[in-house]
Amino acid sequence: MMDSEDLVLKKSKQDIAHHIGKVSSGKHYFCGYCAAFTNIAVTFPIQKVLFRQQLYGLRTRDAIHQLQKDGIRNLYRGIFPPLMQKTTTLALMFGLYEDFSSLLLRHISAPELLTRSVAAVLAGTTEALLTPFERVQTLLQDYKYHNRFTNTYQAFKVLRDYGIREYYRGLMPILIRNGPSNALFFGLRGPIKQCLPEATSYSAHLVNDFICGGLLGAMLGFLFFPVNVVKARMQSQIGGEFQSFSKVFLTIWLERDRKLTHLFRGAHLNYHRSIISWGIINATYEFLLKLL
Repeated sequence: MMDSEDLVLKKSKQDIAHHIGKVSSGKHYFCGYCAAFTNIAVTFPIQKVLFRQQLYGLRTRDAIHQLQKDGIRNLYRGIFPPLMQKTTTLALMFGLYEDFSSLLLRHISAPELLTRSVAAVLAGTTEALLTPFERVQTLLQDYKYHNRFTNTYQAFKVLRDYGIREYYRGLMPILIRNGPSNALFFGLRGPIKQCLPEATSYSAHLVNDFICGGLLGAMLGFLFFPVNVVKARMQSQIGGEFQSFSKVFLTIWLERDRKLTHLFRGAHLNYHRSIISWGIINATYEFLLKLL
């Protein structure tokens, strides 16, 4: 009789633990989604200036002048794809990282650092499924296509005529960027926060989370900046040959006089945007995580 009761009790505890795990996992997805939404609403105009610099190698003032000529009506043009892509991507980034970490830690006997790094890479690779949103965002932000596309639906419709592969043009640089950057972000987030002054209040925790996220975002944004330059060039093309990452990189390198300073044109703006962007993301995510 006692054995039967123990079995029922054990099963009940397992069911409760499984339910709590599902709720906890869902919380990470939700917090990631809200963090991304807040970030995009604040930083989209800065991202647009940066995109023009990456694509055309413009100076900051020239890129801003180009946006001024486009007018206020077009300032938030193209926000829907990044809003959809970033909210979903960050929901997956934080949620899948927790899910993969939990799964791997339960079934694989390996050092935790290695297990969590693999979980971060898997999460980043899964995010690449949303490449079509980055693809369309690139087209809508490029002034060359202002008269061709008036909204996201039109851009998706035009790409459909070229086949499913056209939606995933620029996939390789996204894969090169996502996995390693996720591993570094989740791996360094804790150690960096531990180096900051100890927080004794909610506001101090918020500041520390902002600084930690901002520093990491700026560092990773600078590190992977050339990869995003290649991605922007690849995704600004519709139809034609699918060139390799190395070939596009070499073309850009030659166009910009084989100078690193020209290749990194716009990197300083990206650095400052990343501090704000990833500061907002990390602080909002951690804040909501504590509230829920």
